[in-house]
Amino acid sequence: MKRKAQAVWNGSIKEGKGHLTTASTVLDKTQYSFNSRFAEGKGTNPEELLAAAHAGCFTMKLSLDLTDAGYEVKELRTSSTVTLDDGKISKSLLQLEADVPGISDEEFQKIAKNAEETCPVSQAFSFEIALEAKLVS
Repeated sequence: MKRKAQAVWNGSIKEGKGHLTTASTVLDKTQYSFNSRFAEGKGTNPEELLAAAHAGCFTMKLSLDLTDAGYEVKELRTSSTVTLDDGKISKSLLQLEADVPGISDEEFQKIAKNAEETCPVSQAFSFEIALEAKLVS
């Protein structure tokens, strides 16, 4: 499987702007700029996209692992916060709230940690990954 996206940039780093388009067109000339990356400007940025990819991949992998272990997943709610320090992405913090009836916290933590370590996006990252997982059921 291969997935494709395209970035277009016009101008200098601070005054310029660009847009991103994915083959699925979920992103369709979605704007990004210096301000959307380093301030609070309108548009997306690479770190936000990495965070979305990590949260989505981890959550799907956890659903698979919980289902394979015989548990019913009612809801998994994950956020990822990607940190950019001194021009380097240094961390992704996954914060999970899960409604999984009938699972002990010990078993849940074990399965969640395995999903964090084995989801394809986690495996692609070379920076620190942290997980905070909480059962809410």
